[in-house]
Amino acid sequence: MRKHFISGLYSFFLLANSFAQQEIGINVNSFRKPPENPVIKADSSYSFFDPISKKEVKWQKADVFNPAGIIKDGKVFLLYRSEDNPAAAIGGRTSRLGLAESEDGIHFKKFSKPVLYPDKDAFAKYEYPGGCEDPRLAQTEDGTYVVAYTAWNNKLARLCMAFSKDLFHWQKKGPAFAKAYGGKFSNTWSKSGAMVTKIVNGKQVLAKINGRYWMYWGEQFINLAWSTNLYDWYPQVNTKKELLFVALPRQKKFDSDLTECGPPAVVMKNGIVLFYNGKNSTGEKADPLLPKGMYSVGQIVFDKKDPSRVINRSDTCFLKPSLPHEITGQYKAGTTFSEALIFFKQAWFLYYGTADSFVGLAIADAW
Repeated sequence: MRKHFISGLYSFFLLANSFAQQEIGINVNSFRKPPENPVIKADSSYSFFDPISKKEVKWQKADVFNPAGIIKDGKVFLLYRSEDNPAAAIGGRTSRLGLAESEDGIHFKKFSKPVLYPDKDAFAKYEYPGGCEDPRLAQTEDGTYVVAYTAWNNKLARLCMAFSKDLFHWQKKGPAFAKAYGGKFSNTWSKSGAMVTKIVNGKQVLAKINGRYWMYWGEQFINLAWSTNLYDWYPQVNTKKELLFVALPRQKKFDSDLTECGPPAVVMKNGIVLFYNGKNSTGEKADPLLPKGMYSVGQIVFDKKDPSRVINRSDTCFLKPSLPHEITGQYKAGTTFSEALIFFKQAWFLYYGTADSFVGLAIADAW
């Protein structure tokens, strides 16, 4: 009797573990944009005391866009990029990261102050005056939030990391590649870090593959980096310590000018799914079916055991500008720039920046 009991208990735990690690998929052709779009807009009534300029600043007066996202306490939280000065040109404003929450993933309440921004600290030389831009957000299984964001000092973009326990208070860790290969990539252009995640018991958490964390990153290309602590990252290089690329732009396609990483990648049924933002060329290499310079979204699927090996890559975009606010604003060529993919209410919620001016949402079915 005891033998049968132990055997049954063992089978139960195997089944429970299998359910916990169950992988799902995403139907990218089912993405739909709800009528509430855009879901977050700029608001000049929000202000805070800037510790560097020592002035009260309307920190989201100009634009809000390019959000990261996560589920916390059953709600959707977006960590969105905001800009302060509508009179300045693209790249000439200061960006700060604000926080908003939603019960349904569509209607958001903003918190009054930015949560991650240039301060009088050791990281100001990387972050000021351009600011903290374009976050991608994930969490560990123990509930630590990890954000990869771009620090922009108006000279060089650097991919940086920060940690939090509550999404409101952040501990900055500095440039992600500072220690890699003796600092070889400390002063090179880097941005757009999409860490690899998985779904456990319906919760999206950071995944380890072969004992390491992994992150896709890059703008003109897609590279792969690994880490054991989530703040010191090592890009993949060849024997000459030159960057290896897992994806590059392609002529006559939606990504003919650049391939820029989107939201955190997710281990799904068919592999590691990475959404990325393709920009169409403005020259002869452009996709003739899209406006020149347009940003749209495609996907690459990588091998679950070898995150550098491409299994499949979309030839056409599955999400592109189609609404009026997506082809106006700062970037009039049209933008749907994805940065947050969240498994919520048994569906996939994709949040994106529109024309560097608003936050948009598209929802797709899971399978």
